[in-house]
Amino acid sequence: MSSPITTELVKELRDATGISVMQCRNALVEAEGDIKKALAILKKTSSDIALKKVNREVKDGAVMIKIEGQRGVLVSLHCETDFVSRNKDFVNLLQNLLDKTFSEGIEKTKEGAKDMIDVIIQKTGENIVLGEAYEIKADVLGGYVHNNKIAVIVSLEGGNTELAKDIAMHITAMKPEYISQNEISDDSKKTITEIFQKEIDSMDKPAEIKKRMLEGKISTYFKEKTLTDQPFIKNTDETVGKLLEKSNVKIKEVKRYSI
Repeated sequence: MSSPITTELVKELRDATGISVMQCRNALVEAEGDIKKALAILKKTSSDIALKKVNREVKDGAVMIKIEGQRGVLVSLHCETDFVSRNKDFVNLLQNLLDKTFSEGIEKTKEGAKDMIDVIIQKTGENIVLGEAYEIKADVLGGYVHNNKIAVIVSLEGGNTELAKDIAMHITAMKPEYISQNEISDDSKKTITEIFQKEIDSMDKPAEIKKRMLEGKISTYFKEKTLTDQPFIKNTDETVGKLLEKSNVKIKEVKRYSI
């Protein structure tokens, strides 16, 4: 015998799921008033809706980090539009995924992410996909997030959390491609040399001057792309490299993620 579909029952289901009143009522009607069956129906419906949206491109999203002690975690979540990336349910989902990753690990989060995400797909009407889940461990960690669109975690050998956070903030703003000159590959040097060589070849100047101009252009290009050669954003009178050297600190690892 079916139970009556009361307003209280609909409200109880809505409070438990966050899904619209009409969807909750329809699920309760189908379940003949059995709230457990209604929950199962809504879960299946969420999964079916998610499946229909799986091929829709996710161009937007958000990223968060959590750092406690000697452990840091970065998690990103992708959606179709900036409107949904700022939606409360989407932001709460990302926060829950971040907390789950921190407490249970990356693999457990990946295993349980679909059920968590499908519900929010049903609520927002957009495709949502778990992006990167990354963990970093070190004695000294610092991080910085800009508008939930760019996140950086930095680990240091020596120094302190405040310095690591400052370096992370610098990386967020200046987007270096290399930590030091040692990371620049021969292929990268060759490609940039060829690009600038074409510019120089078209100039009507003596060969020696052309050579010096080419070397200068290559040097300037890579200095702008290398973290330790960049002027520190909090004090442009010194480079990040000089700041680290002065503090007797080395960068162990950098994780930068941008939506």
